Amino acid sequence: MSNRVCKHLLVTGGAGFIGSAFIRYLLQKVEGVEKVVNLDLLTYAGDLAYLAPVSSDPRYYFVHGDILSGPLVEEVIRTHSIDTIVHFAAESHVDRSIEDPKCFYKTNVEGTLSLLEVVRRFPSIHFHHISTDEVYGSVKEGFFTESSPYKPNSPYAASKAASDHFVRAYARTYGLSTTLSHSSNNYGPCQYPEKFIPLTLSALMGESPIPIYGEGRNVRDWLFVEDHAEGIWEVVQKGLSGESYNLGGGFEIENIDLAKTLIDAFASYCGESPKKYLPLISFVEDRPGHDFRYALSGKKMKEELGWEPRSTFEEGLTQTISWYMERAHG
Repeated sequence: MSNRVCKHLLVTGGAGFIGSAFIRYLLQKVEGVEKVVNLDLLTYAGDLAYLAPVSSDPRYYFVHGDILSGPLVEEVIRTHSIDTIVHFAAESHVDRSIEDPKCFYKTNVEGTLSLLEVVRRFPSIHFHHISTDEVYGSVKEGFFTESSPYKPNSPYAASKAASDHFVRAYARTYGLSTTLSHSSNNYGPCQYPEKFIPLTLSALMGESPIPIYGEGRNVRDWLFVEDHAEGIWEVVQKGLSGESYNLGGGFEIENIDLAKTLIDAFASYCGESPKKYLPLISFVEDRPGHDFRYALSGKKMKEELGWEPRSTFEEGLTQTISWYMERAHG
């Protein structure tokens, strides 16, 4: 197990859902971090308001820019003496990837490659790449492990798989220090409302239809975003160079049952009956190439790095609903 020194971090896409959670975690709960630089282009899913709790921290710096700009990334590295890059910046919504695959290729593949080219000039930097369980494809039973073959089924998953391969290739060919992590579906505060849980909560608040693909039998494993942030930090500090790690949530549920669970929790929060909201469930035509089930084994993370999720789904969901309700009501 490594004990990597990570004091000056560059976080790409730090104004997004998971990136902002990671930055908040670093600045609020980690000792020894001296500087966190957030490089974000601030596209539709990025919001600096997510970083309001730490924006006045003297260790926090924001740089508005594109990961495709090698000179900008190099300037940030030199200016802030960066020793670690944690790469979140990505297009991540499957539906959007079906509509515009080239955009996903440009950001996820070319963007990662551009960063790796810069890191080649600074070989002392450790590069951690955030991936997804979707690169493995779909599994009917059992769990994906770190040695499972890649079988991406959407343009989004294919773009992430390609970027993963470039990270591995650069580590092997150029001797870079890299780690890679895959996670289950994340949920929590600050998630963009096109994703399932915030989309459903938004529909409930507006008493509008809740769209469910197909018959709602697709299965997902859910991980609270704050637990994910902690897991990433464990990998960044202690993960073996060249290795990948699966961060599973340990809570599997069919989409239709998740919708009903959200209805129950929302109704309880509002002091109302779930029966009021159940008719809002609306089945829509299934998504092309829709993966049936994702499930990650967390064995390697637990045995080698001592990490497993802290939050139950109920605990995380309570925090999530509270955040969205407070935001909706100003």
